[in-house]
Amino acid sequence: MEIATLGGGCFWCVEAVMQRLHGVDTVVSGYEGGQVKDPTYKQICTGLTGHAEVVQVSFEPEIISFEEILEVFFTTHDPTTLNRQGNDVGTQYRSVIFYHSPTQKATAEKVINEFNKEGLYGDPIVTEVSASTTFYPAEDYHQNYYNENSDKNPYCTFVVAPKVQKLREKFKDKLKPQN
Repeated sequence: MEIATLGGGCFWCVEAVMQRLHGVDTVVSGYEGGQVKDPTYKQICTGLTGHAEVVQVSFEPEIISFEEILEVFFTTHDPTTLNRQGNDVGTQYRSVIFYHSPTQKATAEKVINEFNKEGLYGDPIVTEVSASTTFYPAEDYHQNYYNENSDKNPYCTFVVAPKVQKLREKFKDKLKPQN
């Protein structure tokens, strides 16, 4: 197993997408990159702790590579908006890759450079690439959020569901069999 830690706005969105990938074992929503020990969601929402909402993904690299995970990550959020995804604004919603090895760092930089050269977004990618520090799992009610609340929360309907649909359309070959 290998670990990837990614932030692309609200962790509910990134979690829902990553959970559907073949080769992904677990996805845990949480916080990383700040100065406060054991932060809470309430603290994170102030934007004052320095943490980003992230997911920590455990995956089998012989089934899905880190590069493939990054391709999905970049396709299912807007990596060109600084500290913002849609209506979610603040440093806690920044696009970020917390790498766990020099190889992951090099892969992240390579993918960003390739996507920028191809001009895929019209604007340059502003995704932060930083060494992984301490990951703090989010509160239990944030875990598996979309799967448990897709029919109860309008945010899931209007923000998360389109990202899941985009995943299904663009990455059919990378989905778990039941998805």
